[in-house]
This record gives sequence, C-alpha cells and structure tokens, in this order.
Amino acid sequence: MDPHLLRTYVTVARLASFSAAAQELGYTQSAVSQHIAALEQDLGAPLLTRRPVAPTPAGERLLEHAGPLLLRLDAARADVRRTAAAPEAGLHLAVTPTALRGRAAALLPHTGVRVRVLARAEIPAEVATGAADLGLVDGVAAPNDPLRLPDVAPLTTRGIAEEPVDVVLPAGHPLASRSGLRLGDLVDARWLDAPGAGVPLEQLRAAHGGGGFGAALRCDGTDVRTLLTLAAAGHGLTVLPASLAADAPGTVAVPLVAPRLVHRTELVHTGTLRGPAERFVAALAG
Repeated sequence: MDPHLLRTYVTVARLASFSAAAQELGYTQSAVSQHIAALEQDLGAPLLTRRPVAPTPAGERLLEHAGPLLLRLDAARADVRRTAAAPEAGLHLAVTPTALRGRAAALLPHTGVRVRVLARAEIPAEVATGAADLGLVDGVAAPNDPLRLPDVAPLTTRGIAEEPVDVVLPAGHPLASRSGLRLGDLVDARWLDAPGAGVPLEQLRAAHGGGGFGAALRCDGTDVRTLLTLAAAGHGLTVLPASLAADAPGTVAVPLVAPRLVHRTELVHTGTLRGPAERFVAALAG
C-alpha cells in the first residue's frame, strides 16, 4: 500500500471534499481522484461515496489502520533524521500541565528550552515524530506500575516521580471533613471531566473496575487553575497530585486512600538521544 495514496485518502475523508483535499495537499483535483482510484483498485474495495463524499464501511475500516500506519512512518523518518543530523543546541520538551514539577523542572537547562503543554494522549506522537525531543506524561497508577500510553512507535519510558493523589472538593462539601476517601464511595458524585488538566475520569473508572464517575461539566484545555476554580464553585470533583491540590482557594484536598493509587510521572523519548536531551536525561537519572 502506497503511503502517499493513503495520506491522500485520509485527507479526503477528513475534509469530506476532493477539492479541499487537493488544496491542502498541493495537488490538482484530478490527481487526488487518481490517488483514490488507485488505492481502491489496490485494495479491491470502494473506499468513498462521491455524493456526499464519505467513507464506505471498507473505508471506515481503513481509517482505523491509517492513523497508526502513517504515524509509524513519520516516527521512522524522524528517528533516522535525528540519527544523521547534528544535535540541535536547544531542548524541545512536551509536557502535560501537571507533569513538569519538582526535580524535573529544576534540572532544565537555563537557556534554549522550548516547553509545550499538551494533552496526555498527544505527547507520545509528538516525541515519536520529532516535534519534541522529550516528553513528560503523568497519570494515576498503582505504586511502581507503569502508565498505559498509546502504542504509537518504539519509545523508551522511565518513571521519574510518584506522589499521593487527593480528591479536590469545594470547601462546604459534606465529605470535606474526612481524613481520607475511598474511590468506591465517590462513584455517583458529580465530577469534572477535564482530561487535559486533571486525572481523566476513564482512569478513575479503570482503577475502580467499573462504570460510574459521570461528568457534570466538561472542561477542555490544560489550565489547572480553571479546573480548581470550577471545583471551588461546586461544579464537580476532580483528582490531582497532592502537591497541586493543596491550598487551592475555596477547596479542600482529601487524600484518596483506597484503592492505593499514586500520581506517576514518566519521561518519554526515542532510542536516539543527543545534545541537551541526552544531558537532561542523564541528570534526571543521576
């Protein structure tokens, strides 16, 4: 399967337009049509309806494979280029909003650093494709257990920090006076769905081993302060690492005591480390 044809197909399916895909890719509309026809001939199945432009059932199945396939190709291209090129003077770091703290933040070089704050799911791909030299991701896990990250490419991960997690409640909440909370007692509570800033609700469901943890309010983005403001206003609960949950105005942070979970931070990188990235990782390991 020709990756150029596959990339054209993904673009047409995403934009639902041959002409818009041609404009984005820098092809003529006729060339885009030829790419799609060649891919359909190669696979022996129609992939798109034409009016309207939409994936067929076979095309939907191809889309499920296309993203990971193209990402692997981009990751391989980036890794080869990194190996052949001279190391850059700066360090590009992709982090979640709650990952860059403590020792990792202190050990960053004082010059030439670019930090991008992204959602957790985006960081492995950023590192794999060379958009970032290193990534810092976090989430809840059992003590000493690795995080479950998307399998986008061969990446190296290593744990660099673990700390307790707290449930953040508004100051007047009936449970705010507790010395500890069990996750099972909070299944039916009002929750803030903030996967980019707090612990994702899907991680809490997985830790509990069931459903529940319904979202009362969705908060997109990576701003932890906004999340804490919403919690203080009584819109829902959230879970954060203890060091971030403490002393937020209008809230109370109560330790989560069961199941036993920690907030874990991991470093993500490719097998090829050079220059400032190599020195930063060596400093973290030292």
